[in-house]
Amino acid sequence: MQAPLFLTREPLLDPARKVLAYSLNWQAIASTGHDCERLLLLLASELNDAAQGWTLLRGHLVVPATPEVLRSAVPQTLWAPSVTFNLDAEDSLDADTCTALRRRGFGIGVRGVPAELALAAHATFFELDGSATYLRAQLSDVAGLRSRDSRVALRNIASWAQYESCAAAGIDVYAGRLVRAPVPPHAGGLNSTQSNILQIINLVNRNADVRDIEAALKREPAVSFKLFRYINSAGVSPGAEITSLRHAVTMLGYRALYRWLSVLLASSSSSTYSAALMQTAVIRGRLVELLGQGLVPKYESENLFVAGMFSLLDQMLGMPMQKVLEKVPLAEPLAHALTDRRGVYGPFLALAESCEDDSGNSRRLADRLFMEAEQVNAAHLAALVWAMNLQV
Repeated sequence: MQAPLFLTREPLLDPARKVLAYSLNWQAIASTGHDCERLLLLLASELNDAAQGWTLLRGHLVVPATPEVLRSAVPQTLWAPSVTFNLDAEDSLDADTCTALRRRGFGIGVRGVPAELALAAHATFFELDGSATYLRAQLSDVAGLRSRDSRVALRNIASWAQYESCAAAGIDVYAGRLVRAPVPPHAGGLNSTQSNILQIINLVNRNADVRDIEAALKREPAVSFKLFRYINSAGVSPGAEITSLRHAVTMLGYRALYRWLSVLLASSSSSTYSAALMQTAVIRGRLVELLGQGLVPKYESENLFVAGMFSLLDQMLGMPMQKVLEKVPLAEPLAHALTDRRGVYGPFLALAESCEDDSGNSRRLADRLFMEAEQVNAAHLAALVWAMNLQV
């Protein structure tokens, strides 16, 4: 019987603060060849749909691999343009295999300075430890090996100030630690659009008359436009013409409108650091919701989503969570989940957050909810696909 392993996810940011990809790995272990194969087979199983094919329509994944796995049939089960295989610097991968992988569209990453020129010549991506004392020497070595269109990324960057230094040098950054790091003081605060969205959220929260919600939407034309666009793209009303904002709200329903407004609130941040935080929040929201399926009544699924979605609002708005809750009055169970991970929703939020680092806490938190690793991993990948394919 295989030991239970939990996926961990980390965003990769480019110098423009956009999410380039997500690095996936097993939590709290040094992956062997068997572990790498197991991870790739999990991706093939969860991200391939019999009717739709590969379900990750947007975005990119960076995954660990070994030369043995890459010479096997396993890569054939994955959609090449969506995947970069990450190898150790000491790995030996012949030029023919490298060429074949690159021709199919796979990326090839290297952790460290590669020992073999063949691997260096085909590498699209070099990953270095940003906290290492020998970093400057490694950057110099990689500069002499890399091709013009390859990228360099640093791990273990602990602050946004360090990220800015990397960005100025044209270097990508793994931002797992940054998601939990305070944003610079000037980066936070509510903009006018977010203030108006909060007013609409409060109206929906109170089950206000649809005419009051319509009036609030009319005061924010950009939000109204996005609502019409969302309803059309989401297939909410196939074949039916949406004739007014009131019609749009009625067609969508208050629960779905609440969810959509929650996502829009985060995506409307004017902070230069919001892109990574916003996508992390959306993934969290969907993951918390999926983890609670079958364990929490269906009518509470929106609260599960909001618990995950709002869990990073303090970061995105640059204010303590207590102040956020003063601006967005929420039910007590939601407030408990957001402030100290207690109550009905708190354990699900804590488990979703544990999937974002290498602490090894996922197993303990999953056990508390009587959940198996397979359930958590399937929900994790489903949430990732949903969030990366989402159009707000």
